[in-house]
Amino acid sequence: MPLPHPEEDREPIHTRTIAIQAYRRADGLYDVEGQLQDKRAHDITLPRGPLPAGEPIHDMRLRLTVDADATIVAVAASTDAAPFGRSCTTITPKYEELVGLRVGPGFRSAVRRLLAGVNGCTHLTELLLTMGTGVIQALVGQVPRLDDAKPFSLDGCHALDTSGPVVAQFHPRWYRPRPDAHSQNSQNSNDGSRQIQNEET
Repeated sequence: MPLPHPEEDREPIHTRTIAIQAYRRADGLYDVEGQLQDKRAHDITLPRGPLPAGEPIHDMRLRLTVDADATIVAVAASTDAAPFGRSCTTITPKYEELVGLRVGPGFRSAVRRLLAGVNGCTHLTELLLTMGTGVIQALVGQVPRLDDAKPFSLDGCHALDTSGPVVAQFHPRWYRPRPDAHSQNSQNSNDGSRQIQNEET
């Protein structure tokens, strides 16, 4: 359902768009491409000069080539628009150091260690972190999963709580029900009775 209608009149100021597209390649690998754009609704002046409304302040692109195990085997990065021109674009080769990193648990922490602060571009790294989930989504249904391997997504969000109804229905093997309130209350009652008996003896 849509958001509730705003209570006050308003005017647009800024738009950020992130788009991710995944491709299956003929050689068995996968390309996941992302683009981040920031645009202003009004004319502004940047260090590189005037920028008309609707023209991108930031326009960054990344391509991650991954194998069936979600390991990055190649990276391409480009910056077509940035506030400080060449001072921003010279960092793009740093992203090639992602090769060998596996997209999965620990990916975000590894990215931050590698590209934190002056070692990266704030906006390229933000795009990269979003693309991590894009890689996972791209591989779902493409790569056979071992039946005895717990899906990484379980317990990763509210809906996929292993004690919840979604997991009970779609992943019954990994369903772990919590003790219900009645059982918990009974246990508490029994514990209390045993404590009273111990105190009396």
